[in-house]
Amino acid sequence: MNFRTDERSERALAELTADGSTVSDAIRQALVDAVRLRRREAMRRESLEAAGNPADLAESRRVLAEMDELRAR
Repeated sequence: MNFRTDERSERALAELTADGSTVSDAIRQALVDAVRLRRREAMRRESLEAAGNPADLAESRRVLAEMDELRAR
């Protein structure tokens, strides 16, 4: 796989390889990190939407109450 770097990506790559990592290792890790961050941001957005939805909040409270009951047994 090939790609063209620009000044910004060259600086980022230099930072990612400053610890002795190879360019390939740094790129592989950056891809994994980018996906993880994207998923985390999606979950954050979804949780903010749920927190603003009265029906979702009521359902969450109901589930938590049921879980508390199960723990108490």
